[in-house]
Amino acid sequence: MTTGLIPGGQPPDPRPTGGLPHQRHEPVGPAAQHVENRSRSSVITARAAASFEPVGRSVASARSFVRDTLQGWGFADIVDDAVVLTSELVTNAVVHAGTSADVLCLRSDEGVRIEVADRYPEREVPLQGAAITMGNPDREGGRGLQLCAALAGRWGVEYTPTHKTVWFQLDLPARTVGTRAAGPALPADLLPLADSRVRVAVVQVDRTGHISAWNEDAEDLFGYPAEQVTGKPLTDLAAWPHTPGTSTGIAEALQLSRWEGSYGIRDADGRVTPVYASHLRVRDTGGEPSTVCLLVRDHERAVLQTPLRVPASDTSTGSEGQSTDPFEVFIGSPAPDDLDGLLQRTVERARDMLDGDSAFLLLATDDETELEVRASTGLPSARQRFARVPVEAGTGRYGSARMPAVHDDLTAVSGAVPLLDGTGMRSVVTVPLKVEGRLTGSLGVAAEAPGRYSNEEALRLQFAADRIALAVESARLGELERLRRGSLSFLVEASDLLAGTLDRDQTLALMAQMTVPTLATWCAVYTIADQASEPYLSYVLHEDEELIDGIKSLLSKVPPPEPVPTPGARVWTAPAEIAHQAALRSSMRSLGLSGGPTRQVTTGIGPTLATASAVGGETVVLPLVARNRVIGMLTLGKPTDEHFRQEILELAEDLSRRAALALDNARLYSERTAISQSLQRSLLPPELPSIEGVEVEVIYRAAGEGNEVGGDFYDVFPIRDGAYGFAIGDVCGTGPNAAAVTGLARHALRLLAREGLSGPTVLERLNSAILDEGARSRFLTLLYGEMRPQEDGSAELKVVCAGHPLPLRLRQDGTVEPAAEPQPLLGVIDDLELYEETVTLDPGDVLLCVTDGVTERREGTRMLGDDGLADVLTTCTGLTAGAVAARIMRAVERFASDAPSDDMAILAMRVPGLQKD
Repeated sequence: MTTGLIPGGQPPDPRPTGGLPHQRHEPVGPAAQHVENRSRSSVITARAAASFEPVGRSVASARSFVRDTLQGWGFADIVDDAVVLTSELVTNAVVHAGTSADVLCLRSDEGVRIEVADRYPEREVPLQGAAITMGNPDREGGRGLQLCAALAGRWGVEYTPTHKTVWFQLDLPARTVGTRAAGPALPADLLPLADSRVRVAVVQVDRTGHISAWNEDAEDLFGYPAEQVTGKPLTDLAAWPHTPGTSTGIAEALQLSRWEGSYGIRDADGRVTPVYASHLRVRDTGGEPSTVCLLVRDHERAVLQTPLRVPASDTSTGSEGQSTDPFEVFIGSPAPDDLDGLLQRTVERARDMLDGDSAFLLLATDDETELEVRASTGLPSARQRFARVPVEAGTGRYGSARMPAVHDDLTAVSGAVPLLDGTGMRSVVTVPLKVEGRLTGSLGVAAEAPGRYSNEEALRLQFAADRIALAVESARLGELERLRRGSLSFLVEASDLLAGTLDRDQTLALMAQMTVPTLATWCAVYTIADQASEPYLSYVLHEDEELIDGIKSLLSKVPPPEPVPTPGARVWTAPAEIAHQAALRSSMRSLGLSGGPTRQVTTGIGPTLATASAVGGETVVLPLVARNRVIGMLTLGKPTDEHFRQEILELAEDLSRRAALALDNARLYSERTAISQSLQRSLLPPELPSIEGVEVEVIYRAAGEGNEVGGDFYDVFPIRDGAYGFAIGDVCGTGPNAAAVTGLARHALRLLAREGLSGPTVLERLNSAILDEGARSRFLTLLYGEMRPQEDGSAELKVVCAGHPLPLRLRQDGTVEPAAEPQPLLGVIDDLELYEETVTLDPGDVLLCVTDGVTERREGTRMLGDDGLADVLTTCTGLTAGAVAARIMRAVERFASDAPSDDMAILAMRVPGLQKD
């Protein structure tokens, strides 16, 4: 071949030719006839190409590339030979020649052709027509061509000035017409187990990953009618974000030409159904691609699973005599870069290696006292994930974790491997994973038939476990480091959020929202008011909002957990038990088994079963302890068949400590606010008296969040027949000391005024009482007056203004003037000489009294002041007392954009005049 064209007329690769024709060497001897008979008319139906850098790891990557390509094309029968030849040829290129290697795979109707090209064409090769001496097979070089001659149906070497290409073609083995694969006849007791009727769900997914077809078996398996799921992404039903056994997500697996493996589908009741799937990418007559997915229950995988192939011969030595990495032999290349993917591929390969029905892997805790289930395959349920078993001897304990062990029949040794209880597995082999003598995990393979494994299988599995133990431990430590960093970030953010509020209800909501769905699927918070009170269900949250009411109703029927102050999470079984009982009762009622007439299943059963599924998993309780007192419990739950990871529980315990303190601070703040507000209300009059002939209106606005008492106050009260006292004041400062002076002033004014004392005398005695408070005393500005309506429709006022903003009088003609003169404030000096002034309000006149929070309202350097207040009051002619007070308040609020920084009180009194008949 001098043109460099591949049969079918397609160029093999855009490699430069340098303008010279290709040279080609064809071997002589036994392989020569294959070269001469090479077809020039076969049609290329698929191709795949990849380039590899001149580094040692490229050999393993090239093997993986060829293996995956041929398996995707359905040529499992020739994968092993192709991988061996590719491994040798790529090793020659990247290791010995020191150049990059280009690998091209071509599929035709005759077989598979693979080309390996390097950039070192000066290598010595036999001349055409000369006898080929392959030499000793044990020598360092030359085995690549020798293997091509031994294994390939056709092979050859091509040259250009810049490249050398070695190609080989593997013919497909002859098969009986219509036969893809066949196995020997087996006795009935050795056949795989399946249900009486095997259901194969056929699901078609369009190019965007959305379900376009859903057959009746899919409805029976997962409970969704076709119209409910059509148009939804298949990934919405997938139970895991990544496909077990690979680091490829399900969305990516749907894009492959062919894929086979296991994952989970969440059914209509929320339960996870493990399935075994076979995906095939097709296209319709219009060229539109889609993926056909065949799904069966995982324990019926034999219906779809491709027969096991002989492991690839990756243990061959390279040209330098170095053995292939045993880790790559067992795990494959490239190895998954995440712990879950590595563990899942480990159990898959272990099961295949020993031809088992299931496999599992457990990781040890730091103190080696417990094992945590992290990966399994072939088991009928994923309920054991993250479950823990003690590393001790005895029933329900993992006594064989530290040494290899073979159990011929688990029915004779009940509880020897707790993970397999109730799974139907009879024989099992387990081996430890150890790093530097320390137990890091346990790997096991099980079969449904008894007596399947011997010490020989245990040694093979132990050899594999020794190869992967260090990689597993390294990946686990990496995962723990990422979890610790993520936990620290999570706790910092949680602390900031909890510190940002002092509202009890908001704190409860934050606690739940931080745990769901980060730590748990659902959460319930119980609070305890005091030591004599029972725990009260205060807040419930689920990641599906439609289930919250059902969970709240279910938990209300369960006695609350015991408020134990012992730190750490403890398992609470009551919710799962009541959930299962409720689901059973609902199912029996729907089938007419509860004594009543048989009736058809209605939609009413749905919420009950969904709620039972949501609460039917593991539930743990963490105490909320603050200031050495249990103030509540944080309850975290998982749906049916799921367990908590220990790292998650440790993180939840850290969160519970912070949440407890935040919740207790919110409780204390709420109590303080309630006390402050109650005291503030006690410092103000309960209601204003109705005064005949005078309109009275008061507006009071407290600044801040309402957690301080004291400050401004007002009062209007009857003194004697026909006479009323009124007061408006402002105590210096806030807090308890100011509140004491405020209460003293308001109540003393009423008592002294009703004794018949004059206004100046009342204030002088009040001044003495304030000074008697000593260090708790505060100075007080106060406007006090006595008002007596007159028969002619006017009102006579006697006013004393002790250091307070002057009252303003609005006449009917719109003029505004002060209604009093300033006098000394109270609480500063002993001897006060106060006097009262008499003011007559004519019909239509208004008397406006305010505190300094009104006049000192600021916007930047501007202040409303007395003049600004007077200007606003001028516009209030003809308004009622209530309208005057409202207009003044609006003007004050609009004067500045910021919220008021001081309390404000406005007292408006107006004489409307006599009503004519």
